[in-house]
Amino acid sequence: METILTIFIIFIAGTAATYFLGKLNGVLRSILFLATLAATGWLFFTGITPESGIEFRILGITMGWGITPFSYIFAIIVMGLALLSGIYAVKAMEDEKNLNFFFANFLLTVMSMMGILFSLDLISFFIFWEIMTWSSYFMVVFTGKDVQKVGIKYILFSAIGAYAMLMAIVFIYSFTGSVLIGDFIDNFHLFDTQMQWLIPILLLTGFGVKSALMPLHVWAPGAYSNSPMSYTAMFSGALSKMGIYGMVIVLILIVQQIPNGYWIKEVIAWMGGITAAMATLWAIKQDDAKKMLAYSSIGQLGYIIVGVAIGTPLAMLAGLFMAVMHGIFKSTLFMVVGAVERQTGTSNFTEVTGLIRKMPWTFLAALMSIIALAGIPPLGGFIGKWMLYESLMGSNHYLLIIMIFFSSTAAFLYCFKFLFGFFLGQEEKEWSHVKEAPAMMVIPMLILAGFAFLLGIFPGLILKPINEGMQFLGYVSTTNRFWEMSIIFNDWGNAVVMMPIFYWIIGVFVFFLVFLTIKGYKTTRYVSTKDISTSGEIPKEHENLTFTMGFMQPFLRAVAPVMKRQIDKYYTSIGNGLEALFDFTRRINTGNGQTYALYFVVFIIILLLFKDSLF
Repeated sequence: METILTIFIIFIAGTAATYFLGKLNGVLRSILFLATLAATGWLFFTGITPESGIEFRILGITMGWGITPFSYIFAIIVMGLALLSGIYAVKAMEDEKNLNFFFANFLLTVMSMMGILFSLDLISFFIFWEIMTWSSYFMVVFTGKDVQKVGIKYILFSAIGAYAMLMAIVFIYSFTGSVLIGDFIDNFHLFDTQMQWLIPILLLTGFGVKSALMPLHVWAPGAYSNSPMSYTAMFSGALSKMGIYGMVIVLILIVQQIPNGYWIKEVIAWMGGITAAMATLWAIKQDDAKKMLAYSSIGQLGYIIVGVAIGTPLAMLAGLFMAVMHGIFKSTLFMVVGAVERQTGTSNFTEVTGLIRKMPWTFLAALMSIIALAGIPPLGGFIGKWMLYESLMGSNHYLLIIMIFFSSTAAFLYCFKFLFGFFLGQEEKEWSHVKEAPAMMVIPMLILAGFAFLLGIFPGLILKPINEGMQFLGYVSTTNRFWEMSIIFNDWGNAVVMMPIFYWIIGVFVFFLVFLTIKGYKTTRYVSTKDISTSGEIPKEHENLTFTMGFMQPFLRAVAPVMKRQIDKYYTSIGNGLEALFDFTRRINTGNGQTYALYFVVFIIILLLFKDSLF
């Protein structure tokens, strides 16, 4: 408890110091910002152990802080990404204005996420949830672009989720007389049937908003793409996982106590599948890398939701493993886009291309992250998707397998578009001045890409804490049983049996690399990217090979009927209707005393006419 309290104190002091003392000097601001992240990270990884916590009373209400083996998994994601994103942000944001405000809100977001994970009571949970919402809102509107459209949509949906959660908390307290999450779980079976269905639906609404579950996702594309990329790396990689965290608790510890609650999990699983499929299609359609990754993030969260909603041991293992991997590779890709935008001034595929020689380290980080996202071995994305497919087959969700497989396959299209669009296309003279991003931006990207590779070879590094978290949720230990659950693990469950195949692949590549190098040593010549991207058919100077708005149109035409109806249009119609109603209401409030007197007389007459039916 003392360590947790110390972490909060350092966050609050660091936020205040970064904001106020940072006005004196930019270097001092960066030092205070990074020192806060480093100090809290060190305390967490060295001083916090699962199952540690304490209860205390405020105004007669028992509350508690601590960490469980399950919340520890998500805390690893938050603190790891916060430190690396923070290092990246210091250099990426150095030329921006209002940096004191930016870094202070960055720290508040990290603190609030850790507060959510430390909360053992619903009041603390809700307070930290609101701090997370408001600090992230300020970052969404930080650039000043589309504030009315993007910012209001984000805060409106966040408010819907928050009020749904608050209603559930009020109901829980009225039934149990306690706000402790443990008391709620233990006494949930005593609730009446109506509340047993209403409370989980309210909570899932709040968590579904943050995890961008369709149809509650419409805020995410604009929010992710509008925020500074140095923040979106954590926004998408970590903050979205708070919704997953709450969703797992509700689905596994609460919904499973409901008779026929199985149907809630089935509905959530299918909503996750639809989210994965539709978001993937919209990602393919984008020509701006920010929007593409925003929709891609929604789609990847859909996979995770499918796993945790199915809820079998292997499905949960897959869902939580993919949650970690999504935090790694998607944060890296948002950093890549931020680096490209910083060096070129744009993130649009139709404007910039052929950067592989200009930004080779950024390309390497992008390549490894794309491989992980696409689910290709030997990177960690393959492990998660393979386990998810097996879990769906083992639980007889064959139609859902088709939807997830379609989403995963279609994702190759935007993966190719991302790599070719930025790096492998034709070199253009207007981008000849571009150089590699600064080291403080490149190193965090490469570290995260390295983890994506490491966890693909040795998934046991993260499967061990996931196993402990699953035991907290009531699952039987998966230690030394991984090979019984999935065919891709070895007998100890800490490595992948594809290692021999992987070594052979490396051997084949090395052999042909050496053979072709020796054979073509004397005839080797330097060629431009034009030779590479056009198979030696060199175009003329006026021919531009960058992506155009018509990229992948045959595929998009084929799926156009599915994409025709957009939920956002219905929300817009509702918003327009409410605006018209409110405008009418404003006209009624004229400010004229005689008009109000007339309203009063009309009200009395109506009351007298209908007094018998009303009373």
